[in-house]
Formats: sequence, C-alpha cells, structure tokens
Amino acid sequence: MTDHRNTLWQQLPETEWDIIVVGGGITGAGVAREAARTGSKVLLIEQQDYAFGTSSRSSKMVHGGLRYIAMGDIRLTWHSLVERERLLNEAPGLVDRMSYFFAHYDGGGIKSNRWAFYILLMAYDFLAGIHDRGFFNTKKFLERVPGYRSAGLQGASRYTDAVTDDTRLVLRVLDEARRDGAVTINYVKSEKTLLNGDQVSGLQVRNVMTGETADLRAKVVVNATGAWVNRMRQDVASETVSVRPQRGSHLVVSSERIPLNDAVILFHPDDKRAMFIYSWEGRTVIGTTDLDHKDDLDDEAVITAEEVRYLLRAANHEYPNAHLTDADIIATWAGVRPIVSSGKGLDPSKERRDHAVWAEKGMISVSGGKLTTFRQIAQDVLTAAEIWLPGLKTRDRKAGIFTQPTNSVALPDCTDDLYRRFTGKFGYLAERFVQEMPSDELKLIPGTQTLWAELRWALRHEQVAHLDDLLLRRTRLGLLMPHGAEECLPTIRAMALDEDWTEACWEAEVVRYRDIWQRYYSVPAPVRVAAAA
Repeated sequence: MTDHRNTLWQQLPETEWDIIVVGGGITGAGVAREAARTGSKVLLIEQQDYAFGTSSRSSKMVHGGLRYIAMGDIRLTWHSLVERERLLNEAPGLVDRMSYFFAHYDGGGIKSNRWAFYILLMAYDFLAGIHDRGFFNTKKFLERVPGYRSAGLQGASRYTDAVTDDTRLVLRVLDEARRDGAVTINYVKSEKTLLNGDQVSGLQVRNVMTGETADLRAKVVVNATGAWVNRMRQDVASETVSVRPQRGSHLVVSSERIPLNDAVILFHPDDKRAMFIYSWEGRTVIGTTDLDHKDDLDDEAVITAEEVRYLLRAANHEYPNAHLTDADIIATWAGVRPIVSSGKGLDPSKERRDHAVWAEKGMISVSGGKLTTFRQIAQDVLTAAEIWLPGLKTRDRKAGIFTQPTNSVALPDCTDDLYRRFTGKFGYLAERFVQEMPSDELKLIPGTQTLWAELRWALRHEQVAHLDDLLLRRTRLGLLMPHGAEECLPTIRAMALDEDWTEACWEAEVVRYRDIWQRYYSVPAPVRVAAAA
C-alpha cells in the first residue's frame, strides 16, 4: 500500500486536472463520481481518511425526512424520497428498506391521533411513488417490538425509510469514480489555493504521511469540505457563509438488551425532541442528539457525559424494563453536521437541511445537504462548474450511480442475506474479491455480519493507512464489538504483516488505535454511574 500511495503521489503534479475535489466525504465522492463519467480528468484528495468526518458518523439513515414534510418543506422531502428510491433500487444490500414505527398513546395530540399521522404518511408515500404504510394494533406491535412501553398504548403507525453503512456508501461511490478514471488519495491536505490573476489555477497540497508538498494544476477546484467550507472559500470570496455545526451523538448496545429489527420514533420525555432507536449491523443504536457544536472543528467530535445520560434516559423511558446503564454501551459515536444556517436563532433541530453551492473564480464551494441527496448535490456542483468546463453540459444527469455486480459471484456457504450484503458493499468488485481472497477467510467474524476477508481486502486495496481506518471505517468492528474489537487484533496482526506492514508499524498502530477508540468512541468517564430508568 505504501508503494501504491507513493506512486499516486508522484503522478499528481504530472497531470493538468479538469477538476480537483477537496473532501472525501459523501459530497466529494458524489462529485468525483459524476464528474468522472463525463471523461473529465478528476482528482479527489482528503486530508484525513475517506468519510472521516460526518460521512462515517451519521445516523446511517437514507430517508426523505418525515419531519420536513410536517414542517412544510415539500421540495426537500420529494427530492430526498426520489433519491432514496433510486438508492434502494441501485444498491440493494448496501441501502435497504427498513420499517419505522411511531407508537400512539392516550393523552391527545399527534401521539393519540393516528389518523392525522396516517394522512402525513399518505403524503410521504405519494411523494415517493410507493404504498408502504399501515397500522399495528397494540398486540401486534408489541410482538414486533417486545419490551416497548405499553401503558396507554393504542397501537403504532408503520412506514418505511432506509438504512445504510454510510462509510461503505462513500467507498462504493469512490469505487465507481475510479472505475471511470478518477484518481483518489487520502491523507493529502490542501494547503493553499493557487491563483492565476484572479482565477483559481490549482492547489498546493501536502502529503500528510511524508510531509512532502506539490503544486497541482486544475481548471476547477471543488471545495467539498463541509463544516470547513469557509477555510478554502475565503481565498476567493470576501464574505463567509454562515455554517452552523451541529453535533449528533449515538450509543450502540447489543440487540439482546434491546431486541429490535426495525426503527422506532420517539419523543424524548424531557424536551420532546424526536429521536430514534433502531437496528443497525446486528446491534441497536440510540440516537441522536442535536446540539450546536462549539468545540474546535479540527478535533474529533466526541459524545459528552450529559449526552450519554440524555440518550439512556430516552431508551429507558421507551423500554421501561431494560434498565440500561453505561455498562451496556458497546461504543459511541458523534458526528458534526454542516448546516447552512438561517441566521434566525432557530432550535438546532428546526434548521433546514438544504445544501448551498457558490461558484467563484473557478472554485465551487458546497456545504449542507443530506446523505440521501448526494447525487443531486453533485449535479448542482457540476452545473455551477459548467462556466469553466462547458463539456459538462452534455452529461447524463439521470445516469445510474452504481455498476451492478455480475451474477457469477460465487461466495461459498452463503445465505441470501449475506450474498445481498456482500454484493451491496463491493458491487462490481465482488467477483474479483472472491477470486482473490483466501477461501478460509470468506466466513463471518463470530457475532458480526463482516467477513474476515473484508479486512484483508481493505488492507490490500482500500488505501488503509492506519488501524483506525480499518476498524472504524472500512469495517465497523470498532463500533460493533466490545472494547473496539480488541479480540480480533491477533488475527488482524497476521493479515497486516502479510500485507507488508512491519512489526514496528503494527505495534505503533495498536497504541494509536486504542487511544483513539478510548477517547472518541467509548463512554466518557464521568458518566460511569447507573442510569435511572
């Protein structure tokens, strides 16, 4: 991998790029994918790892946003639902439909008025072009969602949205971009915007791994850095955009503690905020908070002790016999959403989720938006770039995002569900994966839905530079297994040494990974007391 990275790095200054995309989250990946299919010379750089920020720390939901339609934002809801259905059709196994339940109780308001909620769901399904809603009586709902709060329960409305592994979504989109000729490299930082007169002509970049710098030429630079958008944009614009960083935090617990195969929507008992408890990767997730993030954006976001107590309080209210405490938490994660602020002092949960695009002097800046609508965001970015790259006008704006896997992928001892998940993760590369990976590694890691071979494939082909890249993003074992998947380290060590890691490198990476996991993905020390139900 080091040789491959060095080769890529040496080639970067040799090309005059049509587009350099800065930012390796879902927005940047989407832009690179859509631009590459036009035959443009496309480079994507990311100063950390792919999906390092928001795009590995979302709530994993591909959804239209039921609350947006309730707020009257029909346009955003419709666009999101169209994109949701597209992703469900194009990437089964990576993006899957999931049932969402909203329980109705005695006491007035929408909590008790199932018919008002049903009308909302009718509009939601109409915009999506589907019919996938219904009502479960109390008995049927509690059979589906055992242990849920039953006092005063009238039943539950059901509708569907979708769930994904957000990082794998980014990685598969990048696979498609590379298939069409894009070059992507992580751990390369944009240091300076280069100008020819008053027009952007490229970037000075730094290889984070080696400290080397290089000047790169480009006709257009896309600033897809999310919450950091103003840092690059200030080189070409006199004013800044008001980006409101909002932190959303989550808890992961075992499915034995809260058995759930779906998602439930609830209102927090204290502040009545809407939140979710849902199934993800064989675990149960409780989230999310929605707070203004006032910490340094260059530091990894981390859940606070107060947020842990807040989330446990909600879960124990909805599951009164669960009695969850901090000891039940397998892992946590916190992400920062870049919200383009209205400037009206709204509660964070009431800010709109629209994206915004600015075209200035050959730099296209983009911020805001949702995971679900990344393709549409990319199209808007490329439309803005047409001033400098007229050839983009002829692109197919409705082309599929993903190349479908062949029907000849022969994964041994494979259930239908595993096959679907595997081909959803790796797409057109699935056949090569099976042919290349050792047959004894084509089996699941106990207690997970991840193949051992996924670790080796990532080490060999997915630009893994650090152990946290492997365990927190290429796979999600660090979020799904106790103590950050510590029990897997001996097996991973053998693989890493096979794939040309040195013993000294491995030992340093284990120290680094344990520190990162403890600081940003475990339970904050002050919360280590039993949580009240």
